[in-house]
Amino acid sequence: MRKLSALLTAFVFSTVAGTALADVEVRKDGSSWARIDDDGTIRINGSSVGRIDNDGTIRKNGSSVGRIDNDGTIRKDGSSVGSIDNDGTIRKSGSSIGRIDSDGTIRKNGSSWGSASSCCGDFGSKRTVVALLVFFSNYF
Repeated sequence: MRKLSALLTAFVFSTVAGTALADVEVRKDGSSWARIDDDGTIRINGSSVGRIDNDGTIRKNGSSVGRIDNDGTIRKDGSSVGSIDNDGTIRKSGSSIGRIDSDGTIRKNGSSWGSASSCCGDFGSKRTVVALLVFFSNYF
């Protein structure tokens, strides 16, 4: 029974530790531009401008402005406007316009657009960064 309890404790600890989020800092033109706090709050130049809810809903000033579905579909006003693929490719109306690399490099039309720190090794963090780019910048 002790072994089972120890295994269960280790499993719960590793699951919680594996899902812990870190703040993501996004740099543009070499300077800090935006931050996504681990609670989903989006800050641009230090000011809170919106949030990303756990279900993928994107909010500005408390109102829903869009959504990033679990499969990477980007929606504005309920309609699909683009997507992010598992490999980080960003698509607008089906055409590739950029990419978020696993090391956090953000590309647009083949050129470096910026970078994100503490992120981008998994699909979930890429979804979070693309939400910032689409709904809070001129990227899309």
